[in-house]
Amino acid sequence: MTMRSLRAGVAGLALTVLALTTGTTPAAAEPAGITTDGADLVSLALHGDSMSLRIRDAAQVAHDVPGHDPAEVILGPDGGLAGRVPPGKAFAFLGPTGHPVWSLSAGDTGFPALDTTGVRPGVVVDDTVALTLRSVEGPGEFAAYTLAGIGEASPLFGSRPGVTRTAHLPVGMRTGGVVWVFDAAGDYRFTLTGSSTLRSGRKVSADATYRVHVPTISPAEQAPLPAVRQPVPPEGQSAPRPLAAPAAAPKPEATPKPAVAPPVKAATTAAGARQVIADGHVDMGPQLSADTWTIRIKDDRSSPPVWRETADVVLQVKDNAKITVPAGAEFLGKQGDTVWLLPQSQQAGIVWPGWNTQHQSVVSGVKGTVTWALKGVNGPGRFALFLTGSFGKADVLFDSAKPFPQQLSVPLNTHAHGNWAFTEPGLYRLAVQMSGTTTAGKAVTDTKTLTIAVGDRTDPTSGFGPDSGSGGGGDNDGKEQGAGSLPRTGTGWVLSAAAAGVVLVAVGTVLMLLTRRRRAGLADTARANP
Repeated sequence: MTMRSLRAGVAGLALTVLALTTGTTPAAAEPAGITTDGADLVSLALHGDSMSLRIRDAAQVAHDVPGHDPAEVILGPDGGLAGRVPPGKAFAFLGPTGHPVWSLSAGDTGFPALDTTGVRPGVVVDDTVALTLRSVEGPGEFAAYTLAGIGEASPLFGSRPGVTRTAHLPVGMRTGGVVWVFDAAGDYRFTLTGSSTLRSGRKVSADATYRVHVPTISPAEQAPLPAVRQPVPPEGQSAPRPLAAPAAAPKPEATPKPAVAPPVKAATTAAGARQVIADGHVDMGPQLSADTWTIRIKDDRSSPPVWRETADVVLQVKDNAKITVPAGAEFLGKQGDTVWLLPQSQQAGIVWPGWNTQHQSVVSGVKGTVTWALKGVNGPGRFALFLTGSFGKADVLFDSAKPFPQQLSVPLNTHAHGNWAFTEPGLYRLAVQMSGTTTAGKAVTDTKTLTIAVGDRTDPTSGFGPDSGSGGGGDNDGKEQGAGSLPRTGTGWVLSAAAAGVVLVAVGTVLMLLTRRRRAGLADTARANP
């Protein structure tokens, strides 16, 4: 046998084996399915002189990794919400009142975001990136909008008549609470383009094709599903994460889940590190180091973020956050009343507080869900934290007009935002508690005070002091302790009044007995001395 024939035989054998093992056509990769809650459906980033446009699920957002090519992802149909266009001008851009529509969300309040944190301030002209809807193929119309407040919607871009096709996004921030709505069932394919101009004058852009499957729209058959009020699972069973990272997604090297969470380096606080935060993104969340469970503030105004002690942070709500109470929001007061509102979606010039359970020590070291409790509120007015649903309905999570404690369950790896409302200017102190169970079965809890200065005339620095941050002290062994001074808008005054009543009753009883004894003594004296 010649060398040439030997090579031909080997090549033929290799082709035969390849055909037997793989078939004549390579198998196509399965498209990734992504839940929208906490996801960046549009994540724009600059890499030198080039731009990228990706989709990041919640796990990828938490680990700050690039994410998926949108063409490899199918969005929907699971987890969406069917509804009808609400009455009023705010939602008129969606079509006639009552028309059936479908929202790409996790229940009624689990919304995705638009992310430009991959573009640093000062790199592009005007510090903005344009996001343009180039084309849409599908059975109906599409629109994306943010929920600006109570029953208010602000269109971003879409294919409906009268809706712009281009949104101008500020760089270095995440625009959360974005609702994507479709008005007919079927398969959609549309192209988005991100573009900007570098300071050098060079134009950069990136295109991506999105695919969305919208199920049959039956509003009467679907009920709103609050994103954070999920039941605590049975003991020993972990709660499902809002989003799961597909296997193909790049992610940090996995580490085995230990019986006790590994120690993490806590954020250090240098002298003079107190921060008044009136703008930008912050989150409140727990960290776990061995058995020590601590609530801290994640300050995202810098990169990388800084975890700060609650005692070193005062959130300032300026008068640019004032709104008037609309109809249907009686839990905030009468229609036309003034309230200060930190909205669910980020707005420039207003601090954007949220909450998260995304710290790696918590995700890997805790089982089940994290319980977040509001134990009391000390302030001049009423406080409420609520979510705005896809079609403007409010879901109240905390309300200082109701008895304490109030609590809700937050799944692991959650990052969420809501509307924080205050009815009067002044200094508010919120006693907040977060609790969980480690993978070793140990209950951990911490109570802290979140301080908010409301109104331009309120000095935010007055929020620093002995009452800030500690909340009366958290207990890392799971034993509940006091939350500092009695809440002004809570039930503390009831306890004080009851105690005073007991004292008054006791004093009255003693006086009555003394009076009776005195009268009896006088009568005996009279009989002895007729």
